[in-house]
Amino acid sequence: MMQKMSKIVFIIFVFITGITLSGCTIIFQRGRRSDVEKIGELSSQLDELMAARNLLADRLKQEIQDKQVRLEMAEKGLVITFVADILFDSGKAKLKPEAMPTLDKVSRVLSENLSDFKIGIEGHTDNQPIKYSGWPSNWELSTARALSVLHYLSDEKGITGSRVSAVGYGEHHPVASNDTKEGMQLNRRVEIVVLPKVTKVKQQEKAITEPAAAEKYFK
Repeated sequence: MMQKMSKIVFIIFVFITGITLSGCTIIFQRGRRSDVEKIGELSSQLDELMAARNLLADRLKQEIQDKQVRLEMAEKGLVITFVADILFDSGKAKLKPEAMPTLDKVSRVLSENLSDFKIGIEGHTDNQPIKYSGWPSNWELSTARALSVLHYLSDEKGITGSRVSAVGYGEHHPVASNDTKEGMQLNRRVEIVVLPKVTKVKQQEKAITEPAAAEKYFK
């Protein structure tokens, strides 16, 4: 029951968020085929993402046990988080050779099991100011790291360039406190996010954005 509710919440969030980002509006109407089909499509996508997550959990079992990689189904999609220390040396944006076999496991799933999904790559740092590495700030370092992963997936592993994008957030999206070494290590990370697909809908004069409007289809 909880799994079903989580799925419904995810579908509703993605549906409404996608509409907001695309600049489109929609009216949910009972029995309207297009609305039901779009929600059904998102449900199917979620099944694909969950299957891919389970496959990654199996292939990355050792890395997950070693706390080098984390998997999460989040509101923004399937998130594969790499602790940056296993990918890069301190202050560097060049991938370590020993990190590539782990990235290869992920790229295979992205290519074979999630080929219709777009991929966002996010770079993050802790809040320590740049001192010796030559980067102007953590913005540049986090962006360069995200781009390194993007180029590896695209140039070396053949993932189509139109599927991937990269962004650097610096220290501004922490997942833990920077007051401890453990927290700072968690904040230094690269996230590969498999993004749900949202189809644009025809603009309407009036919009209903409350989640309850979509919940009617699950009663």
